[in-house]
Amino acid sequence: MIDKRDHIINKAIELFAVKGFEGTSIRDLAAAADVNVAMVNYYFGTKEKLFDALIERKAVTSRGSLEELVKDKTLSGIEKIDRIIDIYVERLFTHRQFHRVIQQELITDRRETLTQSIVQAVFPNAIAIRTIIETAIKNNEFKKIDVQLTIATLIGTINQVLLSQKYCLKLLEKGPDYIPYDDPKFKKRVIDHIRQLMRDHLLKK
Repeated sequence: MIDKRDHIINKAIELFAVKGFEGTSIRDLAAAADVNVAMVNYYFGTKEKLFDALIERKAVTSRGSLEELVKDKTLSGIEKIDRIIDIYVERLFTHRQFHRVIQQELITDRRETLTQSIVQAVFPNAIAIRTIIETAIKNNEFKKIDVQLTIATLIGTINQVLLSQKYCLKLLEKGPDYIPYDDPKFKKRVIDHIRQLMRDHLLKK
């Protein structure tokens, strides 16, 4: 049975995804979770600390998968990159509304402590990807490339597709009724494109 703290976090994820950080109040969160305001304050103290908790939960889920990839001796470097692309596309597409809230906080930087919390929570994931790429370079599988900007290219390409549905529709020459993120064919297209991009960029000829 899910405990109250986790239940509140789950409801907060849903609310922040729809209303954003600014548009969501503690009262909204309490009502959605069917608890009183005092209970939300007991577990988290402030809305910012609740946001911190759910960011950390999201990051930890990805981190576990990435750390397993780092340790896996059976996969090549490019196979690990393929898995990373699968993980990011699947999770970001599935939770795209909430992901947009996170990106909005990072872009606007209106709340310094919140921005720092997001960066601190997700940065270990970038470290895991860096380790995979650097190991493959050392093993002579990958070319010597700019590792940091390669990570930015990989994740940034997915972010660009997700951040504005209107821009994405314009780019794809689709009508307003088309939701690309719910289309398995489009998801596969994104995965295949980034995989090919990374292969051309990373692998030695």
